[in-house]
Amino acid sequence: MFNKDDFIQDIQTQGFSIIKGVLPDFLITQLKIYLTKAIDHEVKYHGTKDYSDYGMVLICSLYGKIFCDIFDIELIREPFNLILGEGCIVYAYTSSSMPPHQSNYSQRIHTDCPRIIPGYITNIGATILLDDFTLDNGATWFLPFSQQISTQPKSDDFYYNAHRLIAKAGDVFFFNARIWHAGGQNFTNDWRHALTINMIRPWMKQRIDIPRAMKDIDLSNISEIAKQKLGFHAQVPSNYDEYYAPFENRKFKQRVE
Repeated sequence: MFNKDDFIQDIQTQGFSIIKGVLPDFLITQLKIYLTKAIDHEVKYHGTKDYSDYGMVLICSLYGKIFCDIFDIELIREPFNLILGEGCIVYAYTSSSMPPHQSNYSQRIHTDCPRIIPGYITNIGATILLDDFTLDNGATWFLPFSQQISTQPKSDDFYYNAHRLIAKAGDVFFFNARIWHAGGQNFTNDWRHALTINMIRPWMKQRIDIPRAMKDIDLSNISEIAKQKLGFHAQVPSNYDEYYAPFENRKFKQRVE
């Protein structure tokens, strides 16, 4: 059962909350198939596997409707809305996959948000597990209650106090993007797959202009809910015609929150 009050309290205090069993098995299987193809596509783009982000798909929504449909799942969407408001949009939508016998750029101790505004959360992350996270396959390290720490913790202090994200495929780890965390090392023979969504307030800029990146993709079968979360209702008008267009045709028709 998802308790909204407990979730808000957890995010505001310890900085994280785990919701179990969000994705059904059949959807996990399909997402992994599409994600594997997306990783292969990005390897072709780079022309090599020897780059720091190997295994991290930069914009998942480019690679199939299934990645957009994630936002139609209430237990994915509602936790973001509770903290950031219903108008929140995607800042970044990547994979968090760990190659066999490797780690990647996520292994550094870092936060996913550079700013601290006391009493005001600007970014919420969600790691959507597509495989079980274990000690052997690189389960994420994270430091509870660290969202107000402005400087990177020393390595010894971080790893002494940090927790590991030991959870099952289909679970979702929501977190204040200010908490300090680090990817682990995958010691197994198999990929360890996950998706990560970083959501922001609607007045903020996306890391990459997702609507423009998806301009050549057929959006007719993607829900308005998904398009809103991907930023299609929060585009800045580029000329007078767009600014003065009827509401239904405007680039920016985002709720103000």
